[in-house]
Amino acid sequence: MTIRNIQQSDNTALARLIKSVFKEYHAPLVNTVYDDPRTLSMFETFRTPRSEYFVVEDEGEVLGGCGYYPTEGLPTGYVELVKFYFSPKLRGKGMGNRLMQQVVEAAKAAGYDYLYIESFPEFSHAVSMYEKYGFQHLPSRLGNSGHTATTIHMEKEL
Repeated sequence: MTIRNIQQSDNTALARLIKSVFKEYHAPLVNTVYDDPRTLSMFETFRTPRSEYFVVEDEGEVLGGCGYYPTEGLPTGYVELVKFYFSPKLRGKGMGNRLMQQVVEAAKAAGYDYLYIESFPEFSHAVSMYEKYGFQHLPSRLGNSGHTATTIHMEKEL
């Protein structure tokens, strides 16, 4: 398995993967990453300065990914950890830890002081992983991701 930077040819596979995870976990589909038009053009979205997205690939198949993005309205020094989704084929193989470490190090190297994330109770396994990585729950959302259906908001000092 390889972790690499996103390529334009990954757009369709990533959008399909993300939407399938939302359906698999019965997560909200409105005002979320699911219906966000940027999910269909992630390569273009992550051409934004001081953002990066990493893809996990195995034998040419996109199996997951995660990145960081300077979401509008975040406090100075903050960046959002975004679109951390894995295919069932990839789960439980330690790649979540490897990818999280890579994103944390890349966000630090880009000059950020905090990672912020939004999620749902339906993704409780992911939320548990964020807690293990030192993310703390916040009483409300930060910034303006447009994903107003999220109910879990967390931050981690880098």
